Amino acid sequence: MLEIYKSQESGHLEMLTLKTLEKGAWINIIDPTPYELKEVSAVTNVEPDFLRSALDDEERSHIDVEDESIMILTNVPVVYDEESYDTLPLSIILTKNYIITVCLEETPVISSFNERTARLFHTYKKTQFLFEILYRSATFYLRYLRQINKISEEIEDQLRVSMHNNDILRLMELRKGLTYFNAALRSNDAVFDKILRLRNNRTLEGVLDIYEEDEDLLEDVIIENKQAREMVEMYSQILSQMADIFSSIISNNQNMVMKFLAAITIIIAVPTVIASFFGMNVPVPMEGNAYGFLIVMIIALVASFIAAYIFYKNRMF
Repeated sequence: MLEIYKSQESGHLEMLTLKTLEKGAWINIIDPTPYELKEVSAVTNVEPDFLRSALDDEERSHIDVEDESIMILTNVPVVYDEESYDTLPLSIILTKNYIITVCLEETPVISSFNERTARLFHTYKKTQFLFEILYRSATFYLRYLRQINKISEEIEDQLRVSMHNNDILRLMELRKGLTYFNAALRSNDAVFDKILRLRNNRTLEGVLDIYEEDEDLLEDVIIENKQAREMVEMYSQILSQMADIFSSIISNNQNMVMKFLAAITIIIAVPTVIASFFGMNVPVPMEGNAYGFLIVMIIALVASFIAAYIFYKNRMF
């Protein structure tokens, strides 16, 4: 999918095509075909490798600089099936005339820049628009982290009542999402540091022009990203401790069940031993007594009650 927009002074987005492309336009590419990449590369003079970088879902965040263009590849958060969190590479390419975004899927970060929010950004202010995309990405990280925390609390409440495999699997899915977030946020930090180093690079004049208000926005991006990293580390520790605690509870419950079954087995074995003793094919006490069977049963029951009382006093069940 290929979409081209340009902010107007009136505050709305004008939709363009490659044939009507104007300076200051935003070219948004989602899961492109080879033909679309070739067309965009020919019109914008952007290296094809720049356009293809974000199409590898394992690509880590980094910055590449070529003649009159710079590519900032960052990882943005996505959520699948409500509780499955992941990250996707998003390539943001700045040239002297255009800003280009490339991603494998449509993400909430990019889709939040639309006609309804058109007054909040300007495509022709390329550097500012870049930082707004990065800032929006950081805010989505924070939003998803709060969702993860809320879901983990719900799982904890359910596990306190009864433990099911589904809850344990949900907990594992959240831990996996936090791992992805942690790796992405760390690599994004390195990208922001490099942007700070590039702001005085004269070879990028006209491509990456950072003004005073842009520096403030970049600082906000770095602060939000740092906060997201801290939240990831904190929630990861909480989930890890929660998993360890419930693992200990499951092990303890298993031990209690084994103790209970062992005690019941011994209690049942007592009358069995007594009955076996009086059932031997040799002369035994009370073999001629009319009440012998009843006496043996009473002895077995009393012995069983004594064994049960001993186990109860020792908290075997």
